[in-house]
Amino acid sequence: MIKGLYEAHLPVSDLKASIAFYEKLELTLAYENERVAFLWIEKGKSWLGLWKADVTAIPYHPSTRHVAFQIETSSIKQIKAWLMQKGINIHPMFGYTKEQQPLVLDNPPQFHAAIYFCDLDGNLLECIAPIGLDTADDDQMMTYEDWEKKKNPFFA
Repeated sequence: MIKGLYEAHLPVSDLKASIAFYEKLELTLAYENERVAFLWIEKGKSWLGLWKADVTAIPYHPSTRHVAFQIETSSIKQIKAWLMQKGINIHPMFGYTKEQQPLVLDNPPQFHAAIYFCDLDGNLLECIAPIGLDTADDDQMMTYEDWEKKKNPFFA
């Protein structure tokens, strides 16, 4: 019955500035009033709610201040340059520097390639792409560059 995620919500301190930030990510404004804005991630399928809040500096925890945007697997090599071209800095994650990203996450049974960044209020955002499903690999987390070398000796 469940077909996907329809919406996620984040607290923001400046609604107008946050709308502009997410529009840089190519989300499309669907609705706005003085306290909330909804931006389409994929029109008619999923959107992000931004709520103006007096307190946005709550301690980070992935269950409250994290959104992962799915991207095409073929885009993983370009996503870092795309974000940086838009003036968005890569966020160090899991002990890896921004220079080492994207990363390969070892979440068996599915492996993902991901890159991390923050919005204007420090909400952690992620662009993520599946790269292996139902795999028996016992790989650890690594850089995407190392993943390519390991999976394809022609990259070595």
